[in-house]
Amino acid sequence: MLRILPFLILLVTISSCSVFKPIAQPRSEFRGFWVATVVNIDWPKNGNDAAEKQKKDFLEILDFYQELNFNAAIVQIRTAGDAFYDSEYAPWSRFLTGKEGEVSTSKSTLLKWMIHETHQRGMEFHAWLNPYRATFDLNTAKLSPTHDFNLHQEWMVKYGKKYYYDPGLPEVQQHMIAIIDEITANYDIDAIHFDDYFYPYTIEGEVFQDSISFYNCALPKQTLADWRRSNIDSLVKKSHEIIKKRKPWVQFGVSPFGVWKNKSTDPKGSDTKAGQTTYENLFADPLLWMKKGWLDYLIPQVYWSMELPVASHKKIVDWWSNNTQRSKLYIGNGPYKIRNNSDKAWDNKKELPNQIGYAREKNAVFGNAFFSAKSLMNNNADVTRYLKRKYYKSKALPPVAKVTSNKRPDFYEPKSVSKSKNAIVIKFNDLDAVRYAMVYPSTKNEKEEYPLKKLIAKLPVRSNKEVILPLEVVKKRRYIAVTFIDFYGRESKPIIVHLSKLSQ
Repeated sequence: MLRILPFLILLVTISSCSVFKPIAQPRSEFRGFWVATVVNIDWPKNGNDAAEKQKKDFLEILDFYQELNFNAAIVQIRTAGDAFYDSEYAPWSRFLTGKEGEVSTSKSTLLKWMIHETHQRGMEFHAWLNPYRATFDLNTAKLSPTHDFNLHQEWMVKYGKKYYYDPGLPEVQQHMIAIIDEITANYDIDAIHFDDYFYPYTIEGEVFQDSISFYNCALPKQTLADWRRSNIDSLVKKSHEIIKKRKPWVQFGVSPFGVWKNKSTDPKGSDTKAGQTTYENLFADPLLWMKKGWLDYLIPQVYWSMELPVASHKKIVDWWSNNTQRSKLYIGNGPYKIRNNSDKAWDNKKELPNQIGYAREKNAVFGNAFFSAKSLMNNNADVTRYLKRKYYKSKALPPVAKVTSNKRPDFYEPKSVSKSKNAIVIKFNDLDAVRYAMVYPSTKNEKEEYPLKKLIAKLPVRSNKEVILPLEVVKKRRYIAVTFIDFYGRESKPIIVHLSKLSQ
């Protein structure tokens, strides 16, 4: 009996270890986090903070998610008829500056700085806009004289405790398209992003007073609901068109409420009992937008636990997986609920990780986004550690933007390679279409593809003629492979650089 005990222990050990197989790390996966700025939810902590304090706090967010191997920051730059940038169409946001419409010189270039720092960390910057919320409350005395509430009261509809733009007015739509074009033209963003607020969520006993614009603008025999949806359809279509006309590589994405329709009102809907739906209450139809090719990606907000009876995360992910077309599908997760919700499923540290694992099982799902940034930063370190160890152990490239061809760009032929005291300098004829240089260890024999877990560095390309590789990055390696990521996210074929032949 004693003699076979070590053998039994060995068998148990082998059996136990087989359970803990490492989870596959995808090479390409969207890993986003929303940075909510309205009422200073995530950032900045206070609009009255000095610019240097706001910069420090923003870098803390980026560094936290860089450590977690995330690759996309979705940053709210328009919250309620305002702007986090110098705009012809909206006043400076009080959530950034402390007082709406006023800005110090030190904060006037913050958005460009934020985009630069995000790209420095190899992440995409998605500019998040709330199109139709005009005010966050009814205290209009806080608003700048140049706020649309004061300039165009005919555009405003009071509903609940806020004012909204009337989406049915052509002038409002033109105004929103001009705002999108201004941002796309002036900033080096990777995407324009809308959240779930189109027409406002229904408030019992309240009426959204758009009857006059309905009377003046609706087509003959068009119902109020269909007319409202057509207004949102038109905004989405025109937003897509102006973005692609200005910069074809800039993506356009929307994050709708998680339930399109319940099956009880439409057999095509999900097996859920949501109190409101994106189609019937918010008058948004993302299925149509995808069918028409107006979206690069969709991130439905599936902020419920895996088995919640009225709105199961599993069932909703299944539904979107079966109903998505012509757009990348990412899943929006709600870590803000961890140990902070009446649904006790969120007390389990594996609830969020299990959702990530479930999404990866779906061929139609290409990643996830977390709301909101501070949810994992301030609490729940055990959940973060588990996510990093199991699901985000390695880096991943963001999915390629929707383009005519996903074919890898050919390698870029270097003109010359030289070594200075501090860096390797590789010169090219043209790198205009390049966003990043990817550096891998290599032998003299080129590989078709290099594993991301071996990646030495992902460096922003600052010049369209050369790439500078610090010696501290390449160290004493004899060979390195360099690939390039273009503005669409496609990785080029590699070039091999023989470092030992370079003389200073």
